Amino acid sequence: MAAVIPESHRDILVGKNFAHIATLMRDGSPQVTPVWVDQEGDLVVFNTSEGRQKPRNLDRDGRVALSVLDHANPYRYIQIRGVVEEKTTQGAEEHIDRLAKKYMGVDRYPYHDPAQPRVIYRVRPLHVQTMG
Repeated sequence: MAAVIPESHRDILVGKNFAHIATLMRDGSPQVTPVWVDQEGDLVVFNTSEGRQKPRNLDRDGRVALSVLDHANPYRYIQIRGVVEEKTTQGAEEHIDRLAKKYMGVDRYPYHDPAQPRVIYRVRPLHVQTMG
């Protein structure tokens, strides 16, 4: 059953806060990486490059956990466990440019690499926990 991200903590996802995303390796062990994060309605959205470990893990097992600290108050955070609802390359280059504007203050993501196509993952929260 889907969980709702409370209004009280949506600003953490919308703000300039890094998320730590946990995915599962083939042997079941966790793999964690920091990512830029966004929100679309009730979905958590992040962008990565094909060929990295994270997409390989998510393509095999769509379960994901993430935590995001409020940069202004690290004792305030949101933790989400969910499942990938959508993976798409459509609009992924434009999305990484929007995230670069949010996180770096630049109009275009400076590390575009045509050899590593971008992909967007949209995650449906199944469990949400907040603090602060």
